[in-house]
Amino acid sequence: MAEGERAEQSGGLGRPPREGEAGALDRAEALKSQANEFFKGKDYENAVKYYSEAIDLNPANAIYYGNRSLAYLRTECYGYALSDATKAIELDKKYIKGYYRRATSNMALGKFKAALRDYETVVKVKPNDKDAKMKYQECNKIVKQKAFERAIASDEHKRSVVDSLDIESMTIEDEYSGPKLDNGKVTLAFMKELMQWYKDQKKLHRKCAYQTEKVTVCGDTHGQYYDLLNIFELNGLPSETNPYIFNGDFVDRGSFSVEVILTLFGFKLLYPDHFHLLRGNHETDNMNQIYGFEGEVKAKYTAQMFALFSEVFEWLPLAQCINGKVLIMHGGLFSEDGVTLDDIRKIERNRQPPDSGPMCDLLWSDPQPQNGRSVSKRGVSCQFGPDVTKSFLERNQLDYIIRSHEVKPEGYEVTHEGKCITVFSAPNYCDQMGNKGSYIHLRGSDLRPEFHQFTAVPHPNVKPMAYANTLLQLGMM
Repeated sequence: MAEGERAEQSGGLGRPPREGEAGALDRAEALKSQANEFFKGKDYENAVKYYSEAIDLNPANAIYYGNRSLAYLRTECYGYALSDATKAIELDKKYIKGYYRRATSNMALGKFKAALRDYETVVKVKPNDKDAKMKYQECNKIVKQKAFERAIASDEHKRSVVDSLDIESMTIEDEYSGPKLDNGKVTLAFMKELMQWYKDQKKLHRKCAYQTEKVTVCGDTHGQYYDLLNIFELNGLPSETNPYIFNGDFVDRGSFSVEVILTLFGFKLLYPDHFHLLRGNHETDNMNQIYGFEGEVKAKYTAQMFALFSEVFEWLPLAQCINGKVLIMHGGLFSEDGVTLDDIRKIERNRQPPDSGPMCDLLWSDPQPQNGRSVSKRGVSCQFGPDVTKSFLERNQLDYIIRSHEVKPEGYEVTHEGKCITVFSAPNYCDQMGNKGSYIHLRGSDLRPEFHQFTAVPHPNVKPMAYANTLLQLGMM
C-alpha cells in the first residue's frame, strides 16, 4: 500500500502524560481506533467525527490530524484536508505522512508548486524511497509543463481549435461500421445507434466526433456512462416533449467520460432548445488534467481533440433560470451579498474560472446548515447558510435553487427549509461510495420538485480514474 494511503495507528502525546491526562489519552486512542474502523469501511463521515472527538481530547497528536486529513481527502474536502495536514506538520515536523497529505491536497486544488515543495521535503528525508521519488518527479514534470505553457502563451486573441481542423478531408474507412451522420446532421436514429455503439465499448469515428411539460434535472454524471444510459432507460430519451438539464461535471473520475460527453453533445445538437448543459467545476483544464478527462481524450483521440473540448467547455452556461422561479447552477451561491440575475448574465464565462468571485462561486460553493458564510471545506469559494439563500431568493424573486457538486447518500438532499436542493446522478460514485443517484422532475406552474432515485448498474471492467494523473492512480486519493 502506498505511503499516505491508510489511516495510521498512534501512540499518545509523544511525552510522558501529566497527572490526569492518562485517562483522556486512553479515550482518545479508543476513539481513534473506532475512527480507523469506520475509515476501513469507507464510512468517512463517521471517521471524521471520531477523529475529531479524539483531537478534542488530545489536540497535540499529529497522527490524529493526519488521519482526519486523509478522511477529508476521500470526501473531496480538500480545504479541510490541507488545514489538517498543515496542523499535523506544525505539531511534528518529522511526520512524513503529513507532507504527503498536504501535497495531495494541493495537487487536488491544482497548486502544483506547493505540492512539489512537500514532495521535495519527503525525498530529502527518505532519499531511497522509490515511491516518494517517483511522486516528486511526476509533480515536477507538471510544474515544468505549466511553466512552459505560460512561457509560450500569447497575449493576442486566442485562435480557435476549429480553425485548425479540416473535417472535409477526413475520410471514413470502409471497415468502419459504426454510427454515421446524415449529411453532417445528428438524427435520433444516429443517437440510438451511437449509444448502443458506446455500450459495446466501441469508438465513434473522429470525423463524426468533431461534427457532433416536465423538465428533468440531472446532477453530476462524472464519466459513468452506463449509469447515464440507465437514466435514459428509466426516464426516457431526450425529446421535444421530454426535456433535460444536466447540471455539470459530466467528465473526470469515471473512465467513460468521452462517451458521456459526446452523447450529451449529440442530444444538444439534436434538440438544442430542449436539452441543456451547464458547466461544472470539472469542465475546466486544471480538473481535467488531474482527474482523467484529458488523459482519456488523448488516449482515445488526440491532444487536439482535448483542446477543442476545453474550448467548448468555456462556452457552457453557468446557470439556468426556469420560469423565473428556480435557479440551477452546479456549485451554489456567492461569497458576497447583493448578486442579481443580471450580474450572473454579465459574467464573462468564456475562460478558465478565476480563484474567487461570482464565476468561481457558481462552480464551487456549498451550502452549510448554520447561518452566514464560512471557509470552504474544498479550499475554493465558500460555504453559505440558510440566511444567505433566503436573501438571494428574495432579492431575485425566486422560489428555490437546485445545485449538484456533492455526493449524497440518497442521491439528493433538501436543505435551507426547502430552498436549496442538491441532486447527484452518479450512483456508487467512483465504484466505492455506495450512494444512490437521483434526478428531479419539475412539473406544473409551481415547479414542485419530484425526486426519483436509482442505483448503479454494472459496467465493463475499467476502473474509475484509469486515465487520471499518475499521482492519483497510486491510490493516494
